[in-house]
Amino acid sequence: MAMAVGSPDGEEDGMNSAINTTPLVDVMLVLLIIFLITTPVITQSVKLELPKEANVPTQTKPENILLAVSKEGEWYWATKRYTDLEALVSDLKKESVKEPQPEVHIRGDMDSRYESVGKLVVACQRAGIAKVGFITEPPPRN
Repeated sequence: MAMAVGSPDGEEDGMNSAINTTPLVDVMLVLLIIFLITTPVITQSVKLELPKEANVPTQTKPENILLAVSKEGEWYWATKRYTDLEALVSDLKKESVKEPQPEVHIRGDMDSRYESVGKLVVACQRAGIAKVGFITEPPPRN
């Protein structure tokens, strides 16, 4: 690296037009070190133990309530069709006071909207049902 110290005869010939990049490199290296140190801290998350997937066969009991949602968004209790959600809530309230309280199993068509299933879950919550589960088919084995 060269450095101009002046002319031999003592006169200054003019401004030095060379750009000194040393401070720029120093700042960039400091920023790189800061980013390397802080990035692992930012990407860490809370330590959780996530549930393991388990396909347990349903224990069907006669007192369990089987609700269904068709792909058109219609609600069924066994084979009885409900068009009014309030009527379903009132019927569920009658069942929720039984001891022991029955479980509600919801079967939803694969093409049904989540909104219809969500309304059914809210209806169970409003009726005071404590246990709500979803019935699915196991994936095909290869």
